[in-house]
Parts: sequence; structure tokens; C-alpha cells
Amino acid sequence: MLDQALLVLASTAGVAVAQAAGTDAWQSFRQRVARLFGRGPAPDAAQEATLERLDRTAAELENSDPGTAERVRDDAAAAWRTRFQDLLEDLDEAGREQTAAQLRELVTLVEQARSGVSAADEGIAIGGDVHIQPMHGSVGAVRTGDVTLGNPQVPGPDES
Repeated sequence: MLDQALLVLASTAGVAVAQAAGTDAWQSFRQRVARLFGRGPAPDAAQEATLERLDRTAAELENSDPGTAERVRDDAAAAWRTRFQDLLEDLDEAGREQTAAQLRELVTLVEQARSGVSAADEGIAIGGDVHIQPMHGSVGAVRTGDVTLGNPQVPGPDES
């Protein structure tokens, strides 16, 4: 029997499947989910079966009518919650901890994809307004393609 935290994680991961479908993160997400299920005596077959299930889920979500879309999403999330719970229950304690960490990473991946905020290596992603104000003769810039620098007015002693 899983503890409450793992049950919540399995549920959250199930919702993440429904949310990831159709996003830019889908391909990476589905490969990582398939690797989670690719354990045991026939890992390739397990991964292939998981990829097929994920693709069916994505197709169902994509092809749902606006009137039934919410129900289809809920059904998909519930089905994947059960799959994740079964996966976690079948593992020993060490495997459970490792898989739980991977599920948390998957949930984070989907949350970032849904927010539209991401950054590559060495990048900084900001999901809101940015205000840059150079002070005391410093330079302030935002890099969005080409970098533009200006000569800000140096604040006087009363303006620091």
C-alpha cells in the first residue's frame, strides 16, 4: 500500500499526462514516461506498450469535442493515475523513491511547458515582468536576440 504522498504524486502525474499532450514538451515527456515503465523482463515491450497508450491518450484528448473535453481529460488523468500507482506499488522501497523523483521531474516539466517559460543551458527564464534599472554608472540590458546598451543618465547624489 502506498503512503498518502505517493498517492498524491501518482494523481498529479496522471494529470500531467493529460496536460502534457499537445504541448511542445510532449515528445520528451512521453519518452521519459515510457522509460519509467520499461522495467522488468521485457523493457522494450513495456516501453512500446506505454508509448502506444500515451499516443492513444493524446489522440483521445486531441479529438474530443469541446463539450466532452473536460470529461476526457479527467478520464485520462484517472487512468494514468492508476497506472502510476500500480507502477509504484510494484517497486521495492529504493525503486519507489527513484521513480517518485522521476515523476516529480515530469510534473515540473509539464508545469514549465504550460507556463510558456523555459530556458536552455546557461539561460534564465522569467515568467513575468522584468524591470531593469541601471544605477550608479552601471549598465543594464536585457538580451532578446541582439543586446542593446544605452548610456543611462548617472543619478545624482540625491537619486541613489
